[in-house]
Amino acid sequence: MAAQSPLKQAGKVVCIGRNYADHIAELKNMKPKQPFFFLKPPSSIVLPGEGPCLQPRGVKMHFEVELALVIGKIVRDLRADDRQGALEAIKAYAVAIDMTARNVQDEAKRKGLPWDIAKGFDTFLPMSNVIPKTAIGDPQDVELFLEVNGETRQKGSTGLMIYQIPRIMSDISRVMTLQPGDIVLTGTPAGVGPVVPGDVMRAGVRVGGREVEEGKMEVRVEQSPSSYVFAET
Repeated sequence: MAAQSPLKQAGKVVCIGRNYADHIAELKNMKPKQPFFFLKPPSSIVLPGEGPCLQPRGVKMHFEVELALVIGKIVRDLRADDRQGALEAIKAYAVAIDMTARNVQDEAKRKGLPWDIAKGFDTFLPMSNVIPKTAIGDPQDVELFLEVNGETRQKGSTGLMIYQIPRIMSDISRVMTLQPGDIVLTGTPAGVGPVVPGDVMRAGVRVGGREVEEGKMEVRVEQSPSSYVFAET
């Protein structure tokens, strides 16, 4: 049952920003000199079978497919070169779509405001079922993909990450301890774009050219019934 998923036990979801060069270029952002990260609330998680991804009124909603790491042990002050320690701390994986209210984020960037609203709406983190660790031998050698209405929009190898998983986990864990159950999103490749109510997103991950069954996910976009309407801050 989805309600029993360990993904719903996350105390926090930590997201790495701007970790693929081609994605940085498409949004005309600066390449970071070191990893930077932000948080999404666990309440934004929507699992297979739990319902649609909801577009709030006035929001231009973009998809960003990512490989998610599910943490299995306490990680604190990890060394950036401790690849074995990083991989041992990962309990499992998942495919995630980091939904972003792009117009809300753009305003936040212009005005120096936090990104929390742009990333934190309910249902703004569709996720697959848990992918067993054994299904992904090397998390830096898998292909992420995302389709909208059957058309491929994103496709890229995790080998293209600017900062790889040990460095990501090191930088996070030197600031905030990673606890068992926490989720780390590792960044998105190029091809991000908008979806609107009626669209269907399908995402997944391929290992050696074959799609991982547990990573398959499909989610429909619908209009949110919430009373929220985007307005300039």
